[in-house]
This record gives sequence, C-alpha cells and structure tokens, in this order.
Amino acid sequence: MAFLASDEPPAFEVVNASGTSRFVLLCDHASKRMPRALGSLGLTEADLASHIAWDIGAAEAARALSARLDAPLVLSGYSRLAIDCNRPLTVPGSVPEVTCEIAVPGNAEIDDIARVARQEALFWPYHRAAEALLRARDEAGKPSVVISLHSFTPASLFGKPRPWQLGVMYGRDRRLAAALLEVLRNEQSLEVGDNEPYRVTDGSDYGIPNHVEKRGRLGVLIELRQDEVGTASGIEKMVALLARALPDALSSLAREGRVVEAPSIAGGGIS
Repeated sequence: MAFLASDEPPAFEVVNASGTSRFVLLCDHASKRMPRALGSLGLTEADLASHIAWDIGAAEAARALSARLDAPLVLSGYSRLAIDCNRPLTVPGSVPEVTCEIAVPGNAEIDDIARVARQEALFWPYHRAAEALLRARDEAGKPSVVISLHSFTPASLFGKPRPWQLGVMYGRDRRLAAALLEVLRNEQSLEVGDNEPYRVTDGSDYGIPNHVEKRGRLGVLIELRQDEVGTASGIEKMVALLARALPDALSSLAREGRVVEAPSIAGGGIS
C-alpha cells in the first residue's frame, strides 16, 4: 500500500525548471501539509499551522525570488513533522518526537518500517528531484549556485530576541557566504547574521552538505526572520533585496576568479 494516496499531492514541486539563472533555489520546509496516513500526529490545528510544522513565509519568498531571478526552484511537499527534508536520516530530528519542547505523539517510537516508508515517500523524492535538476545542468555545462531558503522565529526557544533580519549560513565553503555578507552589510538598517541564528553542519543539515559541498558546487543557506516575511509587502522587500544581492555577490566572486565553473559529477551524495 502506498504511503501517499493517489489523490494526494507529490512530495515535491519543481518550478521554472528551465530557468536561465545561474541560481537554483531549494525550499526544504515549504509546506505544512500532512500526509493523510499520519493524521494530525496527535497535534492541535494550531501546532500544525505553526513554525514547528514548516518555515513560515519561506515558500512564498522562494517562489517570488524564482520569478525575479528566472531561477529553477524545488519545494518540498509535506511538513517537516512527517520527515524533515533538511536533516540527515540518522539524527533524532529527522522524524522528531519532540520539537521546540512540544511532544509529537505520532512520531513516538515509530518502527524502522514506518520510518523507511516516510523516507521513500517524502524525503528521497524531493532530494532526487533536486539533484536530478542540478546534475542535468552540470552535464549541460551550466553549473549551478544553490540557494537554500528557510525562515526562523524572531525569538529563540527561550525567548531571547534574534536581531538579524536575515542570516547567511554555510559550512566548509565560505566563499559565496562571505561575498553575500559583504554585499548585504552595505544595506542601511539591515542586521545580517553570519552563521546566525544557526550554522550548517553535517549533523544538522542535509541539503547544503549533499547538494553543494559533496558536489563541488557553490551554495549558501539563507534564513529569513519570519516577521520580515509574514506579509506580502515584507516578502516583496526581502525578495527585492536578495534579487539584487545574490547576483552582486556572484559577480564579486567572478571578478576575483573564485567561482568554480565545473563541479565534479562523480562526487558523493544522493542515493
């Protein structure tokens, strides 16, 4: 029996696959939709609409940025409460039993069969679609710059305010992040986090390590504060900013001769 019913939406959506931009956008936490097979996971409607279920504003911002840049975009189709598309499959946060101090009863002590069913139905289709798009561009001689878009809450779990309107996150390769941070810091009245409020690691992230670092591509993860992308006008403002800043950052790298032109297609990554 299929995990997703035939009338349920697919695990991913590809927008503007033939876009001409050097940038390719990913949105790992685009949807709050729950697979019918999982019901509500024992959570309230308010929980399922909150930031624990998805990255509020991220999908709307990603779609608008895709249109502005003429960039391909891949969005996840289901809530990160079902399975988190930006977590390694071996970590507890992959299928969280507790998130932001909220217990998720439907994720408690699920067996390996149930876990693999979620991986095969939701996690792998999204990442295979992303990698297929990126690999096709590599093979056509059009290497990609990967931008993973997320959003974060205005305060930490313990109530500490987060002053950054957006954050630029990276792991082993800081080239694009450094250029983007330099461009963004020239903007007036904008506070930008340098690996804040999070940072990219192999233990906490899947997308950047596997689609970028292991493949020799340029890329960065951008976090937008949710109160900055909670309205149409806020999204428009942030998208306009990124639509200027990202090409400027890439141009800066190109002038310095630091852009990788031909990523290795034989590297590790998506199974």
